Amino acid sequence: MEAIQAVVDRVTSWQDGATEDTVESELRDGFGEAGVDVPDEDVRKLADAIQDEHGAVSAQQVLSA
Repeated sequence: MEAIQAVVDRVTSWQDGATEDTVESELRDGFGEAGVDVPDEDVRKLADAIQDEHGAVSAQQVLSA
């Protein structure tokens, strides 16, 4: 979960205003670099949260909802 949160934080910090497709792509790239396998559905949930929140996103809260 720490690696997932680190990727989410990194993408959130510099993706403000980016399209959801871009955010999703950057999340996938980051998870790949971190060696973390995140299911497609969860990547979409996180991308949606980043787009909706425009601020800090808790990966754990998003994925447990």
